[in-house]
Amino acid sequence: MKLIAILLATTTLPLVAQWLNYPDPGTPRTKDGKPNLTAPAPRINGKPDLTGVWLAERTPESEFTRVLGNNIAQVQVDLNDVTKHAVNVFWGLKPEEEPLRPAALAIMKQREGQDFVTSRCLPAGIPAGMLFYNFKIVQAPREIVILPGFDPPRQIYTDGRSLPKDPQPSWMGYSVGTWQGDTLTVDTVGFSEASWLDGFGHPRSESMHITERYHRRDFGHMDLEVTFEDPKYYTRPFSFKTGLNLIPDSDVLEFVCAENEKDRAHVGKP
Repeated sequence: MKLIAILLATTTLPLVAQWLNYPDPGTPRTKDGKPNLTAPAPRINGKPDLTGVWLAERTPESEFTRVLGNNIAQVQVDLNDVTKHAVNVFWGLKPEEEPLRPAALAIMKQREGQDFVTSRCLPAGIPAGMLFYNFKIVQAPREIVILPGFDPPRQIYTDGRSLPKDPQPSWMGYSVGTWQGDTLTVDTVGFSEASWLDGFGHPRSESMHITERYHRRDFGHMDLEVTFEDPKYYTRPFSFKTGLNLIPDSDVLEFVCAENEKDRAHVGKP
């Protein structure tokens, strides 16, 4: 029943509108005019161009059925709007297999019964912000900008700079990117501890180091692997993999969480 409650909480998050049906002249198309999502990945300066609006692959209903069993009928949400790793970064592991230190367990205990941080108009953070919503990547010669549908923008510097030595903690952290062949590796540090990793409330400390690896397979599909290292709360590094699908001829639009917001008066204090 705990997982059902988390599913209900996470799927009440707002969806971001898209600029629909504007034909991008740079999109390859089939003979009938539809976007050719299996065309070769575009390139810029010899590297894959990751530019586009992306959405993490939705988890099949059959997988939720396998985990929830007969309780699936009680989940009154559209399961197409949920990704398993947004619910739990350790999806597929038994609770006793999760590499949690006692301090992490204590924080998760405190968070039981609380809604996800976005219910209080706070950022979903990394990785949840990219697993709930669509997001836009804009690739430039010296940096890559990610415009999430809900969260603050991210700047990933690819100009050779190092990560900051003593960063001021922030929701999205500080990111640098390097190319390893056709894979972009992004290292991010300097996180605030206020954010959750997922709907289960797994914590992150200011010492957490997140590594993302992006590999655009073709025009419409990208692989993403996310690895976490945080010796304060976890006994070993851990990771998960997911796919990203391009949303062609689209865009992300402005979203202001607190505008016309009526929910916080009914949400318990964190």
